[in-house]
Amino acid sequence: MSLRITNQRIWVILGIISLSWGTSPIAARIGLGEGIGPSTMAAGGSLVAAVSVWLMIGLMRRKNLVGPAELRIGLVLALLSVALPQQARYVALANASAGFVTLVNALIPLGTALVAHFMLTNERLNGGTVFGLLLGLVGIAALILIGDSGITEGGDPIMAGVMGLTSVVLISFAGVYAKRHAGQYSVLGVTGVQLAAGSAVQWAVALALDGAPFGHSPTGLLAILYSGTIGMFLPLTLYYFLIRHVPVVFSSVIAYLIPLVAVIAGVVILDERVQPGILLGGALVLSGVVVTDVVRIRAARRQEV
Repeated sequence: MSLRITNQRIWVILGIISLSWGTSPIAARIGLGEGIGPSTMAAGGSLVAAVSVWLMIGLMRRKNLVGPAELRIGLVLALLSVALPQQARYVALANASAGFVTLVNALIPLGTALVAHFMLTNERLNGGTVFGLLLGLVGIAALILIGDSGITEGGDPIMAGVMGLTSVVLISFAGVYAKRHAGQYSVLGVTGVQLAAGSAVQWAVALALDGAPFGHSPTGLLAILYSGTIGMFLPLTLYYFLIRHVPVVFSSVIAYLIPLVAVIAGVVILDERVQPGILLGGALVLSGVVVTDVVRIRAARRQEV
């Protein structure tokens, strides 16, 4: 029996996704605060997410999900969307607040639009999207140059900004690559391959940089478990479900809610600071996202007419 999609259920799903992705960097910073290295945090979260996906595949008794196409595409995405961007993201979180890093990550839709312009023949930039992208980039420049990391000590906004932007670029390329090959693979199969392979790469890096992953506190281990299940597996599953059943306007709301959740949770749970640079940079970044979404939604509505 299929689930009947109502507006109330849509908003519940939107809330769960936003809370999950918005609190994921909080869990990461808690784990880092417990002495777990950034590479180990990234590897642990990816491993938990990979195990969760394969358990779901087993429970669904789906067969023949992984063939040559899933392996080829999944291995590419393992580097572009899991191993490399997660490493960069956790280094960023070691140097700035959850709100700071989440605001940088809010540029992913804009970065994807820019990459798609050059890699996909039917995804061209227009004036509104270019203006939104420029606003977002000015916002990131403000975040980096003003020097407000959002954490009380040890912050490095330049390192956090560079690593955050690196993650944005990699994930943008991953999104366009996946779209370029859409219809050629099983989404669930590719997700399982990319998480498993990405986790393996991350563990190799973690063992080299952080040493043996033993002796961590229960709080640190819970942070890894939260990052993998609530921060990766749950919102990804719900997001793929959501975008298949709702108009584009609903899914775009997530981009506005996640930074808000991350900033508020960081202040309440971790005593992070909302500094002037973060307010200014965040306002510019989110303005760029809003402009781009308005253009995208209007274009989608024109196509429906």
